[in-house]
Amino acid sequence: MRKHLWLVGLFIISTTFAKGWKAGVSKVVITPKEAIWQAGYASRTHASEGKLHDLWAKAVALEDENGQRSVLVTTDMLGFPKAMSDRIRSQLQARFGLSKANVLLNSSHTHSGPVLYDALHDIYPLNAAEEAKINQYSRWLEGQVVELIGNALKNLEPVELFSQNGVTRFQVNRRNNKEGALLEQTELKGPNDYAVPVIKAVTPKGKLKAIVFGYACHPTVLDLYALSGDYPGFAQIELEKTHPEATALFFQGAAGDQNPLPRRTVSLAKQYGKELAAAVERVLEEPMKPLSAQFQSAYAEVTLPLSAPPTEAQLLKVQQTEAPYMQRWATRLLSEMKQGKPFVSSYPYPIQLWKLGEQALFSFGGELVIEYAIECKKRYGTDIFVAAYSNDVMGYIPSATILKEGGYEGQSSQMVYGLPSVWDASVPSLIYVEIDKLAKQIKLVPK
Repeated sequence: MRKHLWLVGLFIISTTFAKGWKAGVSKVVITPKEAIWQAGYASRTHASEGKLHDLWAKAVALEDENGQRSVLVTTDMLGFPKAMSDRIRSQLQARFGLSKANVLLNSSHTHSGPVLYDALHDIYPLNAAEEAKINQYSRWLEGQVVELIGNALKNLEPVELFSQNGVTRFQVNRRNNKEGALLEQTELKGPNDYAVPVIKAVTPKGKLKAIVFGYACHPTVLDLYALSGDYPGFAQIELEKTHPEATALFFQGAAGDQNPLPRRTVSLAKQYGKELAAAVERVLEEPMKPLSAQFQSAYAEVTLPLSAPPTEAQLLKVQQTEAPYMQRWATRLLSEMKQGKPFVSSYPYPIQLWKLGEQALFSFGGELVIEYAIECKKRYGTDIFVAAYSNDVMGYIPSATILKEGGYEGQSSQMVYGLPSVWDASVPSLIYVEIDKLAKQIKLVPK
């Protein structure tokens, strides 16, 4: 009788997993094989010199009990530019039948990764040889990401999924706290979200297969000429060292106005990586919420308007008085103006919502500031996960407050990204309207 019950029990477990989630993981080294310009800082004057550790692209593919498939890709890059993202997702649709709604391409936003083709080129004083090198690397990278996803889909096997939020506190709101005066401050100011979202995939035999985790903080500890994933890279190294059977994947949150402070040493990057890994470990050791094997997704590209473009007189002034990268931006726009080429007046902004069982994940393109994450949690609950730098990184996405205040995130960063003007004041409200529309599509009810 006991043997029969044991067999019945075993059969039930097997049947449960057959009807439950499946997950497959894959990863590939994407470290450039030769010196290349690094993305993120206009102050750099030459190409990279070696590496602190390898750069990675990683994927986790999921299949729910109805056969619905989705893929999350995480990368040690500044961000996917639109043209690259569109090409990758078109190939995924053609080869694997994956829609845009079911593919999430996230970048950690490390400032120690390579420059990519068609992204922030006004910043860097590149010659033709460097441009060719960047173009060649970018095309190679596209192929690697597509193959990576194909391998993850091949590796699908039964798992259980769990989720939970953790916490750690090395992010600092950079708009409200001066980096140079940080040691003199007795309190930090400005909005923050210290959540560490975690998802784990566990096989029927109890093997930890994947650890997906996030945090909202710029990977700008380091400004060296050595390639690295910055603190997220060190966090993944720590987790995979502790769990060699698992793949650790980091996704970036609404880090637009959040910096790791203090910073600028390798030791600090390692420290923050270990702090983040410890926050994840705590969540893994405690009870986590089991997720039913049902996947829902919604995706839209909402048209965000830009304000009026600069005049010729304004561009001439920038060309004569501002920093070199601003001069390059003004020179390019003046050239386009003389050619009669119209400036873009809006941008197709990607917003994507997933429901993994009972766990909601909101993902956004661009450098989303933290107020969006806070507002989403006010509307839909503090247990939701928020990712930014997803599918397309075209610029900063400032809140209504930051748009009024201006500064780097609200104004001058638009020029860094090559856009002709700042966002229109209607942008934040348009984003929230679209969020609510997509939430209804996946039956997510406001709190």
